[in-house]
Amino acid sequence: MTTGTPLGPTEAIVPTRFWHALGDGRIQCDACPRACKLREGQRGLCFVRARLDGRIVLTTYGRSSGFCIDPIEKKPLNHFLPGTAVLSFGTAGCNLACRFCQNWDISKARRYAALADRASPEAIAQRATELGCRSVAFTYNDPVVFHEYAVAVADACRRGGMKAVAVTAGYITPEARGDFFGAMDAANVDLKAFTERFYEKLCYAHLEPVKETLSWLARETQVWLEVTTLVIPGRNDSDTELRALTGWIVETLGPLTPWHVSRFFPAHRMMDVPPTPTATLLRAADIGRAAGLKHVYVGNAPQLGFEDTLCAGCGRLLIERSGYRTRSHLTAEGACHGCGRLLEGVGLARRTSPAGTAAPAGREMCG
Repeated sequence: MTTGTPLGPTEAIVPTRFWHALGDGRIQCDACPRACKLREGQRGLCFVRARLDGRIVLTTYGRSSGFCIDPIEKKPLNHFLPGTAVLSFGTAGCNLACRFCQNWDISKARRYAALADRASPEAIAQRATELGCRSVAFTYNDPVVFHEYAVAVADACRRGGMKAVAVTAGYITPEARGDFFGAMDAANVDLKAFTERFYEKLCYAHLEPVKETLSWLARETQVWLEVTTLVIPGRNDSDTELRALTGWIVETLGPLTPWHVSRFFPAHRMMDVPPTPTATLLRAADIGRAAGLKHVYVGNAPQLGFEDTLCAGCGRLLIERSGYRTRSHLTAEGACHGCGRLLEGVGLARRTSPAGTAAPAGREMCG
């Protein structure tokens, strides 16, 4: 899908690497599996990657839809620098078209008035340090579409001693993913469902590229990985699908992979679907544990009490959470006091401290 919307004179345009020319005069964008084929002046479905002067360019480099200080647990990441603050930001556009998108005003933006904040990668890294953040997260819209900007910011963060986090749907090509995830220290990837029908009808995408990205991350990289599934009533909440999804995570990504079950609320083009019942969330969590997952969390439903981290060995409480406040019960080495097992994750070998008490409300990807 392409659009002929002209490029505006105020847009921050930089060339991209992932594209190739076709025999019919068009250029194919190779950043994601959508493979948009563009003529001069056209944009891809994401709206922010476009053809200009015979090449594919990114039109939102250095521009953001806003910045927010969050607790890292909001990404959600429960095993990566727990109890610390993260500077979150996004741009505009998305390479999926999810009917249930929680951030549709950003991800489906067709104008750049929302991109009020401008910042160089170095300025973002410096500001994050000044604010006491341990990491920077690319979120709100999928960072795959602003690949070059995200990588540049991540590189600046590493030079400043900070980590970089991608909150993404994982819809990226093998050609682009090495460069993109090579700059990331952690990722939360949405596994939105486990049927091709769901991805085709509700996301206008495909399931297999997401599975390939997840498998590759787990087997070929050192990126810390956590997975989120937004459970939508009547769409992806059957026992059969949840068993298949969690069984695949255990077999392919490993039983120690944290899985976040997230509650759906009506949004965008699915306002007629009710919020996920708490009984459905509890059932999904039970299915995940029965499949062999050791770290199952339930998001957007704090009353259910599935926010704490337990030892995969003996079940002892290791990290206690109340809202976005954390309290560590780990040893100084990041191990369980009961059985001595080290907790899987990054940045756990120290006491965690309360975080997020003064953080403004942020938003995550559509789930």
